[in-house]
Amino acid sequence: MPHLMNTYSRLPIAFTHGEGCRLFDEQGKSYLDALAGIAVNTLGHAHPRLTGALSAQVGRLMHTSNLYRVREAETLSDKLAAIAAMDEVFFCNSGCEANEAAIKLARYYGHHQGIDAPAIVVMEQAFHGRTLATLSATGNRKVQAGFEPLVSGFVRVPFDDIAAIEQVAANNPNVVAVLFEPIQGEGGINIAHPEYMRALRRICDEKNWLFMVDEVQCGIGRTGVWFAHQHAGIKPDVMTLAKGLGSGVPIGACLTAGKAAGVFKPGNHGSTFGGNPLACVAALTTLDVIESDRLMARATELGEAIRSGLRKALEGVSSIAEIRGDGLMIGVELDRPCGELVLLAQNAGLLINVTAERVVRLLPPLVMSDEEARQLVAILAAVVREFLEA
Repeated sequence: MPHLMNTYSRLPIAFTHGEGCRLFDEQGKSYLDALAGIAVNTLGHAHPRLTGALSAQVGRLMHTSNLYRVREAETLSDKLAAIAAMDEVFFCNSGCEANEAAIKLARYYGHHQGIDAPAIVVMEQAFHGRTLATLSATGNRKVQAGFEPLVSGFVRVPFDDIAAIEQVAANNPNVVAVLFEPIQGEGGINIAHPEYMRALRRICDEKNWLFMVDEVQCGIGRTGVWFAHQHAGIKPDVMTLAKGLGSGVPIGACLTAGKAAGVFKPGNHGSTFGGNPLACVAALTTLDVIESDRLMARATELGEAIRSGLRKALEGVSSIAEIRGDGLMIGVELDRPCGELVLLAQNAGLLINVTAERVVRLLPPLVMSDEEARQLVAILAAVVREFLEA
């Protein structure tokens, strides 16, 4: 047996290579990838422009550390600042690290506002990571259990409920920030209404709170715009990114603007690997391909086609509670736990996962073709019917 720590319930399958939206196992079987490494493989597998750029960069330089200037990081920071209308970028290696940076920044900001015990408003069903601070910000007792004492300083409210935010604003003078996901991925593809996001932005302005948006899973073009909060026509003070930013190469980012810009000074935060040339080239190439190949528009078109296709294929199936999503971030909610669907779909050549016990989560690469989208609908509808009839 391999000496891997037993932290995952791994499926009995290993892949040898991939091409586009397909993965191939050790027996040569082909699978349609509707998960993209959990929203990571934005450009699918073995994208020629990405592999070419990475191969060239590996031959030049992979790492020097942030003791020196990194031109690739500077270029990527300028690109991200431009498309996000933000001012500063801190690079790290993952979503939880990006959220850790945001939490630290909010606390530092609060102390400079004269607040001794700064608090951050977070949401029920949220998922922000598995480090101790991001675990404490997460709204899932199952992933928190056994790791107490949790980090203090978080005030939890229901998701998409502005009245709850207003109540906190009226009664808790220690709050300095709000941290939320425009679409909760792990929570079950729960979508914040644009009116809610705009009201949240207004309250943050009125109370001088930082408006912090976790775009780790829903960002980088997945919902048809660069970042999901843009559907509401607003701009955050802090935004976190990771997952799809590097199309498989680990990279995270914490962006700041307005009153959050300039808070961190040298020595306040850091990362050994963050912003290294290899990761930054992966991200720059990803962003370039999204633009040149119109992948955000494709995400909108494909998402609508998949959702409408599933509604038609599953019409009359009373056990389907809802089919929802935005772009290529799609949830199919059943009226019962449906974890068995993962293996059924895998046997049928489709890779999916189930989150929040009852929600099939679909996060395919943005390079998916129309025919592959039709195959996804056909296979998933068949296995859902098989599961419900068993």
